Amino acid sequence: MNHTTQLPDRASVHARKGAAATAPPPARARSPRRPTSTQWAAWGFLAPVALYLILFYAYPLYRNLDLSLRHYTVRSFVQGDAPFTGLQNYRTVLDDPTFAPALLHTVVFTAVCLFFQYAIGLALAVFFNQHFRLSATLRALFLVPWLLPLIVSASTWSWMLNSDSGIVNAALNLVGIGPVNWLTSPSWSLTSVIIANIWIGVPFNLVVLHSGLQSIPNSLYEAAALDGANAWQRFWRVTFPLLRPVSAITLLLGLIYTLKVFDIIWIMTKGGPAESSTTFATWSYQLGFGNLLPAFGPGAAVGNLLVVAALVFGLIYMKVQRKQALS
Repeated sequence: MNHTTQLPDRASVHARKGAAATAPPPARARSPRRPTSTQWAAWGFLAPVALYLILFYAYPLYRNLDLSLRHYTVRSFVQGDAPFTGLQNYRTVLDDPTFAPALLHTVVFTAVCLFFQYAIGLALAVFFNQHFRLSATLRALFLVPWLLPLIVSASTWSWMLNSDSGIVNAALNLVGIGPVNWLTSPSWSLTSVIIANIWIGVPFNLVVLHSGLQSIPNSLYEAAALDGANAWQRFWRVTFPLLRPVSAITLLLGLIYTLKVFDIIWIMTKGGPAESSTTFATWSYQLGFGNLLPAFGPGAAVGNLLVVAALVFGLIYMKVQRKQALS
C-alpha cells in the first residue's frame, strides 16, 4: 500500500511566513508609571501651600463648625467632652433679642461702606487717571490709611471724634454747631464707625479701579469724543461698562472684608452704647470671649453665619462671571 506524502503548497507557506512576520509581539506586563523628577518638584512646591490651607483655613473652619454643633463650657472646651446638640446653638442665636439689631447693623454697615468706598474710590481713580503733575505723589499719599495698622487708625478716629476734646467737634464749634456725642450716643455710634471704615477702605478701591482704568485704550475715548460725547457720556458709555469686571471683584473683596470688620468697631465703641453699633462680628466676639461665662457654641454659630453670607456672595459672583464669559 503506497502512502504518498502531500507537500504543502508553496503559496500557503509564504502566506504563513508573512503572517508570522507581521503579527504583533505578545503583550508584556506594563510596569507602574513612576513619578518623574518634574512631578516630584511640583508636589514639593504644592505641599507647603496645601499644608498652610489645611492648618489655617480648613481646620479652623472645621473647629468652628464643631463648636457651633456642641454645648461647650470652659471645662468641656479644655477636656473635649462637649455633648452634641445639633442646631440648638443656631436656634439660641435666632431667638436672642440681639439678633435682629445686629443683623440690621451688619447690613447697614456693609451696604453704606461698600457704596461710599466704591463711589469715592472710583471718583479718585478717574481723577488721578488724568496724569497731571504730582498725580503719582498724591495717589501714594492716599494709600496711607490703607497702610496704617487698624489699631492706629481706629484710635486716631476715636480721638478725633471725642465729644470733649475731638478735632471734629472743635471744627463744628467754629461754624456754630454744638458738640456731637459721636461715640457715646446710640444715634451716632454706628455712623462714626461707618465713617472710619470708609476712610480706611477708599485707598483699596482707588488702587484696584485705577489699575483697571489703565487697561482701557485711549482710542475708545478719542472715538467717543469724535462722536460728540461729553465727559459724562464718555464715563457712562465707555469707562463704567469696561470697568465692570474690575468693579465686580472690588465689590466682592470689599464685601468680604466689611462683613468681618471687628477691630475698628471694638476699639471705637465696643459695639455700644446699648448695642447701637453691634454687628455680627462684634457680637460673635462678645459671646465667645466678652463674658465671664463664655458661650462658645452661639458665638461660633454667629461666626458661621458670616462665613455662609460671604460664601453665598462669592458663589453669586462666580455665577455672574461665568454667564458673562459665555455671552
